[in-house]
Amino acid sequence: MTENVAFSLSDEGLDSRTLQGLVRDPHCGGYASFEGWVRDHHEGREVTRLEYEAYPAMCQKEGRRILKSALERFGVDKAAAVHRTGSLAIGDVAIWIGVSSAHRREALEACAWIIDEIKSTLPVWKKEFFKDGTSEWVRCDRCAQGHGHHAH
Repeated sequence: MTENVAFSLSDEGLDSRTLQGLVRDPHCGGYASFEGWVRDHHEGREVTRLEYEAYPAMCQKEGRRILKSALERFGVDKAAAVHRTGSLAIGDVAIWIGVSSAHRREALEACAWIIDEIKSTLPVWKKEFFKDGTSEWVRCDRCAQGHGHHAH
C-alpha cells in the first residue's frame, strides 16, 4: 500500500474481515471501521435494491486525496476505503472504510471524517429501486445545480 492509503471501487461483494488486512499494522493498537449497508427503505418508501455508478479515474484521485488528508489531519497510520459499484441487494455492504493508529481516538475520528468526505465529494451516483416498480437517482439535484458531485 503506497503512502499507507488504499482506495478502490469494486463491483464484487466486500468482505470486511479480508479488508482489515489493508490497515493491519503491528505498530497500531487502534482500529476503526465503517460499513454502509443497503437498507430496505428511503423516505418512507420500500427499497428493493440499489445501483451505484462511478467515475473511476476521479474516484481514485479523490478517494486517495481524502485518505491522505486523514493521515495528516488525525495522525493515523493507515487508511483504506472500498466503494461498491453495480447492482446491490438489501443488506450488501456498499462502502467499507478502515483506519488504524497507535490509539483508538484518532482512528475513530478519522473514520467518521472519511465517510463524511466521501459522501460529500466522491463522484459516485446511487439509483434506488422501489417496491412499486419505480426508481430514482438519489440527491442528484445537487449535480444538476452545479454544486459539485452528489452525496449518497
